[in-house]
Amino acid sequence: MNTVREKIEQSEKQILSPLAVLACESRGRETPEPESDVRTCFQRDVDRITHSKSFRRMMHKTQVFLQPEGDHYRTRLTHTLEVSRISRTIARALSLNEDLTEAIALGHDLGHTPFGHAGERALNELMEDLGGFRHYEQSLRVVDRVEKDGMGLNLTYEVRNGIVRHTNGELPCSLEGQVVRLSDRVAYVNHDLDDAIRAGILVAEDVPEEITCALGDRYSVRIDKIIRDIIEASRDRDTITMHPEIYFVLDSFHDFMFQSVYKNPKAKSEETKVFGIIEGLFSYYMKNPDKLPEDYRAISQRDGLMRGVGDYVSGMTDKYAMYMYGEIYIPAAWKVM
Repeated sequence: MNTVREKIEQSEKQILSPLAVLACESRGRETPEPESDVRTCFQRDVDRITHSKSFRRMMHKTQVFLQPEGDHYRTRLTHTLEVSRISRTIARALSLNEDLTEAIALGHDLGHTPFGHAGERALNELMEDLGGFRHYEQSLRVVDRVEKDGMGLNLTYEVRNGIVRHTNGELPCSLEGQVVRLSDRVAYVNHDLDDAIRAGILVAEDVPEEITCALGDRYSVRIDKIIRDIIEASRDRDTITMHPEIYFVLDSFHDFMFQSVYKNPKAKSEETKVFGIIEGLFSYYMKNPDKLPEDYRAISQRDGLMRGVGDYVSGMTDKYAMYMYGEIYIPAAWKVM
């Protein structure tokens, strides 16, 4: 009698596109494991990521705006969930493997630092001797070498490949990974604009007319327009793409956001303080490795002190980084109660 997993794998063969990655044809895990009777390998990866500590901490990590006043600004976690939903919609429409797509989407930003890209830039400078710090490489490191007290999650090859290639360099080896890579960009330019308007950095009328005419003047309309275009342009093709005119507009959208929001002095006014916090924490633990938590001390002994300290500091939430900086450097008598 077939197991639930085997029935799912059989249905994938019947339903999914010939271009999709079938769970039963995965290239497997670095450390082989017995298969589950209930879940496919990609479903297990979704669960391992969702139940990880790194995933939970994304709830308190900056997306764009540092310490915003309000409950509706995106965090690294809500960004991840939006990427997951966009990716799954596209994957379903193209008859790709939704479970693989979801696993890559949920894991793609696990390695992001506190304080968003400002924290990433700080660690990149501080870890120059190791080749710098890039969040997509750290996301792979988190699932391989940091989670589960340094044992890693032992994810499948396809998920790991999609995570590390979600933003730069070579395309992912699977169409599912390519879906996530494009969905990430679609998600952040749209929701960052939404948050910028909420924060008073921009007003809707600031958006160039070429963008509103091509994509629409509301968040949901723009997302729907882009998703539909990706589906139409990618159907029965061996790459995930968009029609040239929409791709051009998306590039223009990104350029507009870069100049108007990501480099906006008002939006980034607090980022000058980020390097001081990150550098202070990094330097302290480099000089006092005995103060690292036990699991990160073990990572430091295995992979080197700078790597272990980088893992610990990059894994902190915004609030915890500020708390630890205060504990280390601010005398108790000076703290505001």
